[in-house]
Order: sequence, then C-alpha cells, then structure tokens
Amino acid sequence: MARRRPGGGPGRDRGFVTAETAVVLPALVLFATALVWALLAASAQIQCVDAARAGARAAARQEPPGVVQRVARQAAPDGARVKVSREGDLVHVVVVARPPGPDTLPFRLRHEAVASAEDTVGVNG
Repeated sequence: MARRRPGGGPGRDRGFVTAETAVVLPALVLFATALVWALLAASAQIQCVDAARAGARAAARQEPPGVVQRVARQAAPDGARVKVSREGDLVHVVVVARPPGPDTLPFRLRHEAVASAEDTVGVNG
C-alpha cells in the first residue's frame, strides 16, 4: 500500500515533472552539443597529424615543394595552413587548422612532423 503525505492528493505534484524537464532538457542539449563538437575537434586534430606526417614523408623523399604542399593539404582539414621547412638533415612540416565550430574559439589545432631527408641518410660526415 502506498503512503500518502498528509494533505497530499494525486493532483498536488502535477506540473513538477514538466518544470524539471524544462530545466534539465537545455542542459542535456548543451552537453550533447559539446560532446559532438569535441568529437569533431578530435577528428580534425587527427587529420592535422596525418597531414603533417604525409607531408614530412613527401619532403623527406625530396619531392618538389608544390607536391609536398598538395599531399599535406589533401589530408588536412579544410582551410588548414601548411608550412614546410628544412633545418640541416631534417624536414619539418607544420599543419595549423581552425577547430570546427564558431570562429570565436581562441585556439588552433596544430601538429608538426619531422623526418630525416633521404639524401642524407647513411652519408658519413
């Protein structure tokens, strides 16, 4: 047998569920949106990593600079910037991209890959 509070009837709690749902539902939507954004940002970061590595491999094989840029941009997220440089025996490829979502976010996704240039591998100096 269910207990009843004194003075409580079946109609006294009517509306509380609606009010609680109205408060909780926006929080759940905001949480779900943040979760989707985080997954998209993680995916874009992985693309930056792949693009930097692909560009570094191409640069290490002594591909022309235009080919290295094209290879890296194909793997990078849309709108990413690719910078290729060489310091001694090492080639550096840096990929920088905006995270998905609003442009007001204060950070950028970035990854740098470094590889030994093949023309210097095994050369005694």
